[in-house]
Amino acid sequence: MSKIELPAIIENTQPTLIAITKALGVPRDLLASDDEIENAWESLPRLMKKIPPELRTEGLAKMCVAVSTGLFDSAINYIWNSSVIELRDKVKRFGLNVVEQVTDRSNFDERVLLEMKDAELLTLCLKLNLITEDGYFFLDQCRDIRNNFSAAHPVVGQIDDSEFLSFVNRCAKYALGNENNPVGVNLQAFIQALKSGRFEAEQRKQWVKRVKRTHEAQRNLLLITLHGIYCDPDGNEKSRLNAIDICSAIQDDFTPKNKEDLIDKHAEYAAKGDDKRHKASQQFFEKLRMLALLDENEWHALISNTCKKLIGVHQSFDNFYNEPPFADRLLELSQQGEIPDTVKNSFVNAIVMCAIGNQWGTSESAYGSYKKMVEGFSPSEIQIMLQLPDRKSIISQRIKSYKRCKNKFIDLVKSLESASVPTNAKTLYKKWSV
Repeated sequence: MSKIELPAIIENTQPTLIAITKALGVPRDLLASDDEIENAWESLPRLMKKIPPELRTEGLAKMCVAVSTGLFDSAINYIWNSSVIELRDKVKRFGLNVVEQVTDRSNFDERVLLEMKDAELLTLCLKLNLITEDGYFFLDQCRDIRNNFSAAHPVVGQIDDSEFLSFVNRCAKYALGNENNPVGVNLQAFIQALKSGRFEAEQRKQWVKRVKRTHEAQRNLLLITLHGIYCDPDGNEKSRLNAIDICSAIQDDFTPKNKEDLIDKHAEYAAKGDDKRHKASQQFFEKLRMLALLDENEWHALISNTCKKLIGVHQSFDNFYNEPPFADRLLELSQQGEIPDTVKNSFVNAIVMCAIGNQWGTSESAYGSYKKMVEGFSPSEIQIMLQLPDRKSIISQRIKSYKRCKNKFIDLVKSLESASVPTNAKTLYKKWSV
């Protein structure tokens, strides 16, 4: 950024100010002192460097002229007006039609923006993430100072050079500074694109970029919209795939608020008895590997039902060929979070039963999934597994009756991480791992 050099002025302004106040018959100390003017003037270039050249417009020129004559009350008015103009422009660049969607204000146009009070403008900019919370705090103080100590209104007191410089610094940093402000996403255009057909790679990339660039409040709105599109039973598959693709791409940026609102929407479907949307919402969470965020009772039911389906297939005709997709499904679920204590027995029992197989063999295509789940057993799950041969069950019967089942069980035990075996199960572990 180019260096700003202001001309020396104190030698010229000093006699002029003395002459003017003398001519009017008022004390010289009604205006800022020479020292205050000189200090403010010498500090201005450093502060103005924070302002992009394209924003050093008429208002800042007038501010400099006011400072040169010690009129700090006029100077703060000029830079404040420049700040308000830039904040309005930030809102315009964000998109007036998008502001209407985010704020639920109908007919939000440039006229409405111009008629907004400064306090309302600051609040809007904060909501749109065009200024930070710190920026809002300091600019709101500037607004209060401008209303009470500037030439725009009858003043309640005078400000000195230090207070003026602080005012300029805040305006330059939080309103006029060249910050990377977000650009809003047109919700109607976004939904139309989602439903118009399957995204090409570049199209998906552009929408992901736009969603990431917008502010948190709108991103949360867009995320709920994407969830709703995915769960819509009347929607087409292409729009569902588009929705989950966008969510997957921005998932790392999910905030606690994002997750909380998604869970609330999911629970709302359940409360209304909307089974189709509720089931689709479960799939949404599963696709994003976020099932563990759901209510523990629901997480329990998902694991339990999957275990029952796996055992049902395992005990049916042609199980060796039919087990793999059910085993893969259980593996995928198990990798999304800790298995609830209430369903651990069923979980371990289903895996071990299918893994050791029966007298005719084991589904080799599914065995890899079983082995991975066993290797990932928690200490409590390991303890349940090691106790299975001593319980009256199909598993204990197979281990006692068929050597191949016993050998398979031993193979599973040897795949356990010894450090994860709980102390009260060490004896059983040694018995089966030797």
